[in-house]
Amino acid sequence: DEVQLLARSLSKFGNYTKKYGVFDLPFVFSNIDAAKNFIESKTGKDLLLDMKDEGLVGLGYWLNGMKYFSANRPLLKPEDANGLTFRVQQASSVSKAMISTMGAKPKPLPFVKTYDALENGDVDGQDNTWSNIYTKRFYKVQDGFTETNHQLLAYLFMTSTKFLDSLDEDTRKKFIEIANQITLATNNSIKQQDALNRQKILDAGSTIRTLTPAQREVWVKQMKPVWGKFEAEIGKDIIDAAAGS
Repeated sequence: DEVQLLARSLSKFGNYTKKYGVFDLPFVFSNIDAAKNFIESKTGKDLLLDMKDEGLVGLGYWLNGMKYFSANRPLLKPEDANGLTFRVQQASSVSKAMISTMGAKPKPLPFVKTYDALENGDVDGQDNTWSNIYTKRFYKVQDGFTETNHQLLAYLFMTSTKFLDSLDEDTRKKFIEIANQITLATNNSIKQQDALNRQKILDAGSTIRTLTPAQREVWVKQMKPVWGKFEAEIGKDIIDAAAGS
């Protein structure tokens, strides 16, 4: 009862619903615009209510950006990760499967321990958004970054049904309107923030490797089987809607 609003990574809700795993699927979104299209679609909006029976209601999705791979050696092909150990989010089964598909070993670690793990060699690589890479200084302990755009990092902006039900109709309507405005403003700023942080990483002397369409297709082809592993628990209709965004 002390907290009415919360924003948590979508990967952390696996104990409540498996459907949010769609946001972790590799290459299901081609870019941040595709992700925006999905969260604004009927399927995306319906998913906000998927934990209502648990007393939780999503107010919106806050996008942190697309994710990019890095390691202690260049990664241009999935097999370049062979034998390496990658930090992954502790709660993301999809991310663990993705890393294994690359011939690498996933190591679940809290985000706050990632820098130290990279620095001391406990893990060889990681994947994250430009903002997280820059603010946590991962560029200081990695060979460089590959602009794969392979996965989305997003947070669920949420509240409880108990709190919503405690509001009178007029107040609840205004509250939801404000929540929508905050979500829209947050997501509209993501491209500019991404570009700024990407440039800061380059200015710090780090290397960002871009992929040709043919190179990226190799990644997509190798990662696609991960979708099938989670189709039953996420739902083929949801995956299709995300991939078609």
